[in-house]
Order: sequence, then C-alpha cells, then structure tokens
Amino acid sequence: MKVHVADHPLISHKLTVLRDERTDSPTFRRLVEELVTLLAYEATRDVRTVNVKITTPVTKTEGKKMAEPRPVVVPILRAGLGMLEGMAKLVPTAEIGFLGMVRDEKTLQASTYANRLPEDLSGRQCFVLDPMLATGGTLIAAFHFLIDLGATDITAICILAAPEGITAVEKEFANSKVPITLVTGALDEKLNEHGYIVPGLGDAGDRLYGVV
Repeated sequence: MKVHVADHPLISHKLTVLRDERTDSPTFRRLVEELVTLLAYEATRDVRTVNVKITTPVTKTEGKKMAEPRPVVVPILRAGLGMLEGMAKLVPTAEIGFLGMVRDEKTLQASTYANRLPEDLSGRQCFVLDPMLATGGTLIAAFHFLIDLGATDITAICILAAPEGITAVEKEFANSKVPITLVTGALDEKLNEHGYIVPGLGDAGDRLYGVV
C-alpha cells in the first residue's frame, strides 16, 4: 500500500481548526469540504486520462480528458458524506456510490448496512472517502467490498490516520493485486483504549452533524 501524507501549510492550518473542540459544526463542515478538495488534488494525481484533439480560439491542439469508465467516488456513511462535496467539486464527472458502514464500539469491527454501488466495478478507479483511519476495520471491509465488485484501483482519502490503522490495512492487503493508496492530511500519534485517534479530532460524524 502506498501512503501519502499531504504536507501543505493550508492543510495544517485547517486541521488545527478542525481539531479544536471549540469549532462549531457549520465551521467544521466548511473546513472539511475545503480540506478534502486539497487532499483530492493529491489523490487524483494518477487518475486515468486519454489524449483528445481540440480547437482553441487560436489553433488546433491536443489535450487530455478523463478516461472511460469514469472514476467512482465512494463516501462511507455517515461521516464520509461530509467529504463528498469537496471531492465532487474537483471531479464533477465522477460517478458517486455509497457504502453504509458502522463500527461496533465493543469489538471495533465494521459491518455494512447499505450499498448503493454499480454492480460491476471492473476497470474502475475507486476513491473512498472516510474521515478517520483508526483501527482500519472500516476501510478493510470497504476495500474487500469494492474488490469483490471488480475494482482494480483503490485510493482512500482520510483526514487523519493512525499508525495502527495503516499497519492493519497493509497487513490485510499485503498480497493483493489491486493497487491501494492512502492519502491523508496527517499521521497522528496512536489510538487510545477506546479505538479513537490521539490527538485526533473526536467523532467526525458527531462534529459534522451532531450527536444522534
């Protein structure tokens, strides 16, 4: 698995505000959108393109456009929804699918409760949106789900990641033939005894949408 920690002053600045417990939900949502757009620039660096011939107001030339089949953006419900707008602004022609996943707070295992994805992802580049890579359970389950549908290239965009989660994902897919990339805004220190990232930013879903 390829891991890229985006090192940019604007990302660091926005992360600092996100981490602050005094940041309210509207500000948190806006910053997540902005942050994801910055991370998406890095995540889409290897998006597939094809050459096309066009005519400018001056002359004929050759450019590039995104190749078919189009990429699929997959936010993990519910917190991943807060990341979708930032990604969609950058890649508006991508298709969007959804995976609803929940983590058991006792076992820390993830299970799928909703699926709105194409039946066949063969040859598709998939971009998975999940704010936190903590234990790795949610992303591992999501990656298996996508691979079973035929995905051949997977990139996860996470605001924060913990070393334990990265290790778990790397171990799970060490022998996988599907290229997997992680793009994150920061690699934090560790997980605490409850499986939360430290220093982290708390529960991303609660901070985006409130406690339900």
